[in-house]
Order: sequence, then structure tokens, then C-alpha cells
Amino acid sequence: MRRLADRIVARLRGAGYQALLAGGCVRDRLLDTPSTDYDVATSAPAAEVQRLFPRTVPIGVQFGVVLVLEDGVPFEVATFRSDGAYLDHRRPVEVHFADAHADALRRDFTINGLFLDPVTNEIIDYVGGRDDLRDRIIRAIGDPRARFGEDRLRLLRAVRFAARLGFTIEPGTLAAVKELASTVTEIAWERIGDEIVKILTEGAARRGFALLEETGLLAAVLPEVAAMRGVAQSPDYHPEGDVLTHTLLCLAKLDLRRRGEVLALATLLHDVGKPGSAELRADGRITFYGHCERGAEMARAICSRLRRSRETGERVAWLVKNHLRHVQAPMMRLATLKRFLAEPHIDELLELVRIDASSSSGDLTAYEFCRARQRELGTSETRPEPLLRGRDLVELGYRPGPRFREILERAFDAQLEGDIASPESARAWALANFPPLPVAAR
Repeated sequence: MRRLADRIVARLRGAGYQALLAGGCVRDRLLDTPSTDYDVATSAPAAEVQRLFPRTVPIGVQFGVVLVLEDGVPFEVATFRSDGAYLDHRRPVEVHFADAHADALRRDFTINGLFLDPVTNEIIDYVGGRDDLRDRIIRAIGDPRARFGEDRLRLLRAVRFAARLGFTIEPGTLAAVKELASTVTEIAWERIGDEIVKILTEGAARRGFALLEETGLLAAVLPEVAAMRGVAQSPDYHPEGDVLTHTLLCLAKLDLRRRGEVLALATLLHDVGKPGSAELRADGRITFYGHCERGAEMARAICSRLRRSRETGERVAWLVKNHLRHVQAPMMRLATLKRFLAEPHIDELLELVRIDASSSSGDLTAYEFCRARQRELGTSETRPEPLLRGRDLVELGYRPGPRFREILERAFDAQLEGDIASPESARAWALANFPPLPVAAR
């Protein structure tokens, strides 16, 4: 990608324009971390960018922003500019095309306001970004209240960068985040949802959500999660503390190789139903009866609010609803256990189970039982082809109808239990246990 970005810069310079790499790729280079975010800032007007490159997408020509497709890879190419007033907390009403210095001053944080000359490898720093990278600080450029007023999403981005990079937020910037936290919902929920998912999946979810709580942003965007703070749990099962403490510990255990959006959201929300389900018994124990079912409905609603896809919301809700189901696995009938282990999202569920248990009592007995049985049985045992199908019943003289489903489900259970081992024995089992009804009874 660096090679392709350099090619774009070379073509712009060959046409007589200034062109620099900007933003995240420069930050990542100085941090010696890989980057997939290569943006180009240039003195060329958007119309000239479109003329110079055969494949472009005008994603924001009025703001001087064009997407250039180089070997099929998209690169954002933006004309140097300064911004006018922001009325929707996202886009300026007007822009003034300017130079690199003015362009740096309009950006969000000093560490993102750097430029790189790819020919000389010179870092161009108008905002003190190199010093803040060295000192591991997230600092807004200029007046932090003004920067956050321009785009409320920057409130969440401050937290995300601090968490992902392990930086601290500069006191003035942090004070502005706290002061303006309640205003973050003035922007589109889709943007909020995307940022929350990035915090969950970029490798520092625990610190990210601790910062969201500290700044008041958690109460603004996920009040259901903020409500977990102070909800006590019985110490024999949860020696770690209240529900939010447990949830943050769970987030710390998200395996980076399995950090998909669904598992991350389910880990965050698996106990979201506990605050509304807590009861203190006479013996001093704290119970949360029904929190899985309540939590599933809440998780579905939260995913919808964060503008996640319907499929994502349903999968997260299923994981939340079933995250304690494994406890019964050692007592299940073989057919029931096989059906459980054959669930489409069983691996995500068992990973959530591992995270949940290892962040509380540490009892992994039921989890290890499920994994062992999963290995022993294999896919052929938990997801076998049915030995009895509807066409078999028709050939045996059964008439299609509601009774079909019961016969087929019972037959499949018998197959899973090992009572049926061939299509012939399946047919015999059906005739013996569900004789075809006489014509008059049909």
C-alpha cells in the first residue's frame, strides 16, 4: 500500500502540485507499527485529482476529497484546506482551500496531524505531534472544546486512540471529553456503533471501556452497560467484584485471533440483564434469575441502536441467551448434548463460556466437558445426515401434515442416541412408534 500511495504522490508532483502522506500512516511509521491507512494530502484541487487519475470516486468533492483507486485499492486524496463552522457536528458548512499548515490545524489530535514527504522521508510537524508521540499523549489540536464541537465522534476517538496505543489523554483534552460526553449522541448512531466496535476489537477493549466509563461516555451511549457498576454478585461465584468489574475482566480476555464483532459484543453484553434481575435472598445470596433471557432482548435492542446488522444482533442475542446453557451439558441426554454441540454458533458460545468462567470463579469443568465431547463425537456424530426423511414417510404410507415434523424430530433424536443406525432401522422405528393412521382417522 505504501508503494501505491507513493505512486499517487509521484503523479501529483509530476503535475506540479505539492503532495504528502498524512495522518494515521505517518503516526504508525513513527510508532514502528504496520499501517493500512494511507491518505494523501495535496495542493491539487479535486477536479485536477479526478483528471489525473483514471479511476476515482467523488466522495466529498465540495470538501476537496476524492477516492483514488490505484490497482483497485482505494486511497483518500484530499486538498489542503481549513474548515468553516460546523453546524451538524460532522461536516463544515464551508471550506477554504489552503496550505499544509492550515490543513494540519483543522485535524483532531496532534498525533494525527503529521505529514510525511515520501521522497525525502521528512516528517512535517506543525502541531507538536512528534513530541506527543514520544510522551505517549493524546492531545487535541488547539482548543479541545472547539475540536469536539466540530465533530462529536472525536470524543470517542480520543478514548479509542488512548486505549489502542496505551497513551494517556492530556488533562485539558480529558476535561473537555468529560464536559461534552453527554453530547456525543448528537451524531448518527451508525458512527457511534462503528467506533464502539473498533474499541472492542482493536486489542485494548478493557482499557477502552474503563476510559468510556471514566469520561461519562459509557453512560451516554451504553447506559445499560454503565448500570452494571455497583451491582454486587455473590463472592463464591464472583470473587472479582461487581458486574461491570467482571465484564471488564472478560473484555481483557478476548482472544485477538477471535476478536470478531459478534463475540466482542456478546462478551460486553452477556450480563447486561443482571442489573434488572438482581435479588438478595434471605440467606444473603444474590441471584439473577432470568438474566440470560432478559439480557438477550436487551442485547438485540442495543445492537439495533448501534446500527449493527440484523444478523449480528440475532447472533449476539443468541449467545447472551445461551451463555449458561453449558452448565447442564454433563447431565444432558446424549441426543440433547449432540443437538447442543451441533448449534451453528457453538464455537463462539464456548469461547464466550471460557472467557466468562475464567473471569469469575475459574471453574471450567463444564466448558472442558463440552470441548472434550466435541472432540470425541466429531461433526459426523453431532451433525449426521438424517436417516429418516419426509419422502421415506410418504413411501411408508404417511400423509404429509403436522405429524410429520414430530416423527422426524423424534427419529433424529433416536438416531443421535444410537437407537437407529440405518435407513432400514429408521423406517422400522417409525412404523413401530408412529403407525400410519387409518384412512378414516386422516
